[in-house]
Amino acid sequence: MEPIGSRCAEPSWMAATAAEAERRLSAEGIQLTLGGEPTVVPIEPEGAEWSVAADGPTKLRYARRLAAELQRRVWPGCTLMYCPGKRYDGEVNPRWALRLIAALDGTPLVHWPQQALAAAPADQSAPSPLPAKQAEDFLKGIGKALGCRVHPLRLRDPLDPSSKVWAVPLSHSTPTDDEPDLPEGWQAARWPLDKPLRELLPASGPAGLRLPLQHFPEGVLRQVLTLEVSPRGWNLFLPPLPRQPLEQLLQLIAAASSGWSQPELSGVLPADLDGRWNVLGLTADPGVLEVNLPVCHGWADYSGWIRTLAEASAAVGLRTWKQVGDRQEGTGGGNHLLWGGPSLETNPFFSRPAWLVAILRFWQRHPSLSYLFSNSSVGPASQAPRLDEGSASALDLNLAHRAIESLPEGDQRILISETLRHLHADRSGNTHRSEISFDKFWNPAWAAGCQGLIEFRAIETLPDSDWTAAIALLWSALAAHLLDPAHRPTRLEPFGERLHDAMQLPSAIWSDLKALLDLLALDGLPLEPEPYRAIWEWRFPLLLSWEREGARLEIRRALEPWPLLCDTPVQGGSTSRFVDSSLQRLEFKANTAFLQSCSLRLNGRELPLGDGWLGLRYRHSRLYPSLHPCIDPHLPLQLEIGGQASAPDRFVLGAPDAESTAFVPVSGLEDGPDSAPALDWSPRGGPWPAPAPGQRTLDLRLA
Repeated sequence: MEPIGSRCAEPSWMAATAAEAERRLSAEGIQLTLGGEPTVVPIEPEGAEWSVAADGPTKLRYARRLAAELQRRVWPGCTLMYCPGKRYDGEVNPRWALRLIAALDGTPLVHWPQQALAAAPADQSAPSPLPAKQAEDFLKGIGKALGCRVHPLRLRDPLDPSSKVWAVPLSHSTPTDDEPDLPEGWQAARWPLDKPLRELLPASGPAGLRLPLQHFPEGVLRQVLTLEVSPRGWNLFLPPLPRQPLEQLLQLIAAASSGWSQPELSGVLPADLDGRWNVLGLTADPGVLEVNLPVCHGWADYSGWIRTLAEASAAVGLRTWKQVGDRQEGTGGGNHLLWGGPSLETNPFFSRPAWLVAILRFWQRHPSLSYLFSNSSVGPASQAPRLDEGSASALDLNLAHRAIESLPEGDQRILISETLRHLHADRSGNTHRSEISFDKFWNPAWAAGCQGLIEFRAIETLPDSDWTAAIALLWSALAAHLLDPAHRPTRLEPFGERLHDAMQLPSAIWSDLKALLDLLALDGLPLEPEPYRAIWEWRFPLLLSWEREGARLEIRRALEPWPLLCDTPVQGGSTSRFVDSSLQRLEFKANTAFLQSCSLRLNGRELPLGDGWLGLRYRHSRLYPSLHPCIDPHLPLQLEIGGQASAPDRFVLGAPDAESTAFVPVSGLEDGPDSAPALDWSPRGGPWPAPAPGQRTLDLRLA
């Protein structure tokens, strides 16, 4: 199949650098696959499902529309299944997931007769759903084609009396070394259920998820084919089967449904461990619709999917960003990037432990990779804390890295996983909340834990698909760069307090990333800085740009790690984790001419700029719950810029009744329709205390 990426235009320098990186990887016998989990929201998101809740009244409808648009654009005729997803504490039902399934070359797994009818003349009537009176004959015909006699059981739906449901115990088994006595092939069974018990559970979702399995006969595999016919259409819930029997069953269903409308399909999708399918998922996640990309065999494939997703989303009223006031922000969901291999046998990380350790050390030594592409919540309490922000001590990390890089040649997946999985966790021990997560690397305790995947979680969904493609290209270039042992770091960087002080200011983050780009350019892997600079400008918006007679001052939004609060009880009897997001930070950058000729006052007190680079932490709100509820917010911030022979310029951030998120001139506030009340500009004491020696941030709470 033609790669998705080959259909979309991309800058020539991107394609050239990607080709060189993949050439170097291939020369070492490595085929690095990429995956992603971008998130989208409606143009005008409304309701809890687009802010805090995983599901709601519109999310599944949007997901079905996006799935249909992707079918049309990329995999015409592919199979769509509604699947139960993950179940979380405090939620009654599992979250749903739609899966688009195609063959590796993008062709359909099953040729549904109804798809040919779609090209029929417009005056030809659309096929109708399967009539309820033919349901049992339909099921018995499938059983006969499988070589077994089925026994449909009629069930009632207490939530919808108009819905008619049949359940057919239908299983498939193959003898194994562990279970040599298993029968071979398809088997059907009877379900002798008393009439009063022939009723679905009173919960939402497909009938196949609501069966009274507590009354299922003992000794029979709990694999049930469920048929549901209602005024809305007809649905088949497929039994949980391995890949090949499931494909056989789908083929028979397609043949048997000729003449009727195509049924909706539900069921538990088997793990495709041998990599015979292309699968794209659409899942419900708090506040967003998450898209699980299929395995991408190279950067061009990944880049093409990201661009195609952006176009398909726009066509159905979705996008990868939110408009919050006068500012464009991310969706609030992640865009995690995954690395793996074409198969477990060819996974590039299992037998290259020294290369893997080099990657981990390199990411730790460059905070720009952790902070530039993430969302506004960073640090130890975030969804993606760095190695040096998590539960592991520096001693344990160094011991682990030394042990792994000294492992002998051969498949070391178990030792790598058991060593790193317990260290890549947040401070509560959650192994999923880690910047570089090994949850899906080799964890037999979890059903989806043995996929050989490394997940980079400190990446946000961005409003420009070219930006997302540029991040993935940077990752691929670094993977190729670190193949050379001469480029591999030998130790972790002991940042100490500098990590959450200077290294979270925009200038330090850009300086660190620019050094990376220069390093790659010297290694023959050039990356143009423009897309990364554009991300930086978007991530750290300019709040004030002041210049006069060569003197310049810039103020940008900076990062602030929000502290974690204690668990808080929520409705339903569970608890929730909150962070105190009432703190914000700014970065002040002044040139030499400004320091020599201008003065700067904040809320009536002189602001010590020192060498012209300063972080300023302040409290912008007082939420509940929060830390230090006795400390008042510091807004509005009143800024005075004075010259040697001119009246000071005055600016305000966060004035009452003002909507702006930037510093605005006081004259503009006074002249506007919603003018701010009079502000006190009189001196209020001595200068603000300078930051502690070796630090860059002044904390107004301490003054």
